Amino acid sequence: MRGTVFGRLSIVGGRIEDGPDERGGTQVALPVQQEHPAADAGSAGEAGQPRQRPGRLARIRAGLPRTGLAVLAGLLLAASFPPYDLWPLSFLAVAGFSLLTRGRTVRQGAWTGFAFGLPFFLALLSWLRVIGWDATIGLSVVEALFLALLGGALALTSRLPGWPLWTACLWVTQEWARDRLPLGGFPWGRLAFANTASPFTPLAALGGAPLVTFAVALSGALLAWAALRLRNGPRRSFPLAAPGAVGALAALLAGYLVPVPTGADDTVKVALVQGNVAKPGMDFLGRPMMVLNNHAAETERLAADVAAGRAPRPDIVIWPENSSDLDPYSDPAAYARIDEAVRSIGVPTLVGALVDGPDAQHVQNNGIVWDPASGPGASYTKQHPVPFGEYVPFRAELSQVIERLQRVARDFYPGTHNGVMQLGPARIGDVICFEVAYDEIVRDTVNDGGRVLVVQTNNATYAESGQPEQQLAMSRLRAVEHGRAVLIAATSGISAVIAPDGSVVSRTEELTPAVLNAVVPLRDGTTVADRVGAAPEWALAVTGLLACGFAAATGLRRRRRGGTSAGSEPLTPQVP
Repeated sequence: MRGTVFGRLSIVGGRIEDGPDERGGTQVALPVQQEHPAADAGSAGEAGQPRQRPGRLARIRAGLPRTGLAVLAGLLLAASFPPYDLWPLSFLAVAGFSLLTRGRTVRQGAWTGFAFGLPFFLALLSWLRVIGWDATIGLSVVEALFLALLGGALALTSRLPGWPLWTACLWVTQEWARDRLPLGGFPWGRLAFANTASPFTPLAALGGAPLVTFAVALSGALLAWAALRLRNGPRRSFPLAAPGAVGALAALLAGYLVPVPTGADDTVKVALVQGNVAKPGMDFLGRPMMVLNNHAAETERLAADVAAGRAPRPDIVIWPENSSDLDPYSDPAAYARIDEAVRSIGVPTLVGALVDGPDAQHVQNNGIVWDPASGPGASYTKQHPVPFGEYVPFRAELSQVIERLQRVARDFYPGTHNGVMQLGPARIGDVICFEVAYDEIVRDTVNDGGRVLVVQTNNATYAESGQPEQQLAMSRLRAVEHGRAVLIAATSGISAVIAPDGSVVSRTEELTPAVLNAVVPLRDGTTVADRVGAAPEWALAVTGLLACGFAAATGLRRRRRGGTSAGSEPLTPQVP
């Protein structure tokens, strides 16, 4: 009988049969679709004649169920992220994706990866609709291409022994590339960022976000491996499936064995000021001085409450990113208003301000230490401006085609050093907005002496869209990863105080003026993740690439021998 062998599976007479293996496995026959029975019969009756390949339309039709399942798995992955926070769906989605690419050709795997990735990113990044659905779709397509590459790689390595391990490594490889390319990368949607309050989270203290991603992906891949072993029925196959299920559970629970350092070397009393904006969206700044006046007025109300004994006196005050939309160095009115508010509270204040750059074409996004006696001092300039939001790549060419880009009047000039600064009694590590998503920026502030992490952010453009919740989740992971309290100051929310164990001590509502008062720990010790840096990410990413190379070389040797060995052919016809 004619059949294509895949591992212990073979297609024989329209059935998938699983023959006995060295461990004494039982046989199972599953029906498969015969797409061209007439052609099949003809080819079967003519000895030595090659089997006719099904037409393109038939192949597309045969692949539709798999494509639909990939779309569903991508949407499940999106639901594991904030604002839904259904984190168990993250490794279940990985399991589904692993099953859908298992045994496929590279081309089939790539298509499945794209069908998985596009709906995932469309749902995850739906907050970009404020800028325009064209921006949402364009960025989602670019990011989905990375998952297409991942799908092809998973299909290629699924024929290797130990494929769940290579699957987990390749997830790290994909995120490593996506975090850096193109234009500095876009780390949104990492598996780790869906697991900032799950059993996987403590692993961040050992190997950062990449190790959390690896554990989530390994758990999902092992779950898929176990599901494949159960195809003969639970009672017969349970002994074969048990190792995969136990491994998936071990990966899930391993974080409970990791100690998360939280002990304080000192403490500081802090007040986070959320002044709010008049109108969220693209025009959140309103008229000049409006947002600045909101934050100054809220600080003055805090000073009045302190004087009346209704609020504790803070050691430091933190304003958010863009709390001053005018350059206080060149605008006397902005300088005077900030100085007046800081003098009223009487303690050093971190002010977020837009500052003129080194030339007329640039502006800088700064965090400025403002002393009540001496005025502005040390400052930090955002190192990683957001493409198309804070600067326009290929401005001369693209601005002629996309008129909306002209709203970014001046490109943001990137900073050249990290945000470690002395703010009163606290040595802080300042990161601004999206920078919290980039491993090395946050890690550098800790390794350079930051005792508490500060995230100055302005989410007013994306208020009540889900984006503030996603950024809050990233900050929670950073707290565990570096063993530091994290202070989020946002113009319109969400402002929050996060303990070193990742728990949210207090937070504000969106679009509401508010002040958060808290006593937070200052820590000098570092985690294992701080000390090993990017080494785990590189090791896992390169391992994934090596597995792909080995699988490709093995397949090439088979083709040169002119034969097809086990696993060299897919179980179903190709899809585009």
